[in-house]
Amino acid sequence: MKISSSPHIRDKETTANLMGQVIVALMPAALFGIYNFGIGVLATILITVISSVVFEAGFQKLCGRKVTVLDLSAVLTGLLLALNLPPEVPFWLPVIGSFFAIVVVKQVFGGLGQNFMNPALGARCFLLISFTGRMTTFTYDGVTAATPLAQLKAGEEVDVLSMFFGTTAGTIGETCAVALLFGGIFLLVRRVINFRIPVFYIGSFMLFVIIYMTASGRGFDVSFLLSHLCGGGLMLGAFFMATDYVTSPITANGKIIFGILLGFLTFLFRIFGGSAEGVSYAIIISNLLVPLIERVTVPKAFGKGAGKA
Repeated sequence: MKISSSPHIRDKETTANLMGQVIVALMPAALFGIYNFGIGVLATILITVISSVVFEAGFQKLCGRKVTVLDLSAVLTGLLLALNLPPEVPFWLPVIGSFFAIVVVKQVFGGLGQNFMNPALGARCFLLISFTGRMTTFTYDGVTAATPLAQLKAGEEVDVLSMFFGTTAGTIGETCAVALLFGGIFLLVRRVINFRIPVFYIGSFMLFVIIYMTASGRGFDVSFLLSHLCGGGLMLGAFFMATDYVTSPITANGKIIFGILLGFLTFLFRIFGGSAEGVSYAIIISNLLVPLIERVTVPKAFGKGAGKA
């Protein structure tokens, strides 16, 4: 009999393969971002990705660790960060964001598997706090304009179809809901991500918005609901960042609780907060609560708690 320590069942999937599939799923949103905002966006994406890889390899070399850039996690972090940036940011800003994501959030805490929050979103929130003006200035068709969610919060009318198909102002990768849905479905079909987090995230967010509409007396406003679903980083966050293996619960019930918490926080920040968006802060706050969620949702081992004979 061959005896070994757990785990006794191993999947053939590698980290590089999983990361590669997420990168492929993000390609529709990235390519549409380049088409929608111009070829200059490609330079922003490349700079963010390359600087992320360089910072990871450089820090690991400096600390005498094994260089792991071939697992593609740094590439994915850089791509996600780039898609969360406005299309006309100066080129030094994504470099600073990449440093914060890779070194401060990820490598200082031990590297992949040890980070306590999503590196790309941690960097985005850092940039929002540090360079608010540059991170909240959006240009579309050469005109500086507010995002649809900002217009909605100000009581203005928005075009839901433009938000669904992406022909509107916003960050590089968040505007085209249909491209993000296509990528999210790809990940679900490939079983790269579990359905619980995106379904309960989006579903609970919808429920809270409907309750708000009813309680506030505006009635069931379909346009208002769809605008919140298609606008901002909800689809990008629900399918590509909230589902991060490292910073989301591993238990089935934990994923459900995590998704509902994300929906509630996003609703709270968007409707009652000072900003029109809330996905980034909702996810990183929920990331911090993952250990507590897992503690209360971990299933009991077989036989544990059984009464004595």
